[in-house]
Formats: sequence, structure tokens, C-alpha cells
Amino acid sequence: MKGSKVHEHETDVPASELWAIYGSLLATKLLPELLPHVLAKVELVSGDGGIPRLHSYTEKFIKVDNENYIKEVEAIEGDILKLGFMYYMVRLEIISKGSNSSVIRFTIEYEVDDAHPELEAMVGMAAFAATAEKFSEHAKENKAPQATY
Repeated sequence: MKGSKVHEHETDVPASELWAIYGSLLATKLLPELLPHVLAKVELVSGDGGIPRLHSYTEKFIKVDNENYIKEVEAIEGDILKLGFMYYMVRLEIISKGSNSSVIRFTIEYEVDDAHPELEAMVGMAAFAATAEKFSEHAKENKAPQATY
């Protein structure tokens, strides 16, 4: 059985400022700092970071588009696959809604064996919703002041 879930967070932060966080290693630093109840530790084994979902799993970047602000990661080993997911992919899109606003969209696409439909209930968006809110707040609080003339 295939499925997907989506969460969108509208914010008054420009897409480029959000991508400076999500599209870099800063995301792996900020996750445990801003959301310790969601994720206590990020260990970068290789690559350039990502947003882990469970206690221990390895993800592979399958797409990083710095022009369109899209990142996709696929679970390739670990807890989520051991539970019975045959496929688990997270897509992050930062969508510009003007010069000073954007939408952070997380999409999870997954596939589970038809014999285990209960696994679908495990696909949650709460951690991504909390991440979007905290990263937006961080971007606003740490924005460089604009020069006024």
C-alpha cells in the first residue's frame, strides 16, 4: 500500500533565508538545539545533513535543488525499514510567496506491505511541523538588520 502525507507552514520569512538553514549543515546543528524533545542528537556520517525521523536510520539524498529549494531524502537502512516500510521518502520544498513570505512544505511518501496497514498510522508530521515553526522563528530572530537611508 502506497501513501503520502503533507504538512505546510506559511511564514513571513523569505524562501532564500529559509533555504540558508534547510539547504545547509545548519539544519543538523539547529535541530537538537531548538527541538531537543524531538531530536536529541544528529550524527552526520557522510553527506551534507538532513532531517532524521526516527532514533536511528540512514537516509540518502536523492535530490538537492538549490535553485528551486527542494531536498529529497530516502531511508536506506535502519529502524523505519525494520518496522516494515518498503519505501520512505521525505521531500522538503521552500516555496516563495513573494519577497517576504514563503511556505515550507514537507511531504512524506511511503509504501508498506498490504499485510501491515497499521504502519500507516506511524507516518506523522508533528516533528516536521515543529521544525518548520522553530526554523522560521530562528530565521526571523537572526535576520541581519536592513540598512535604512
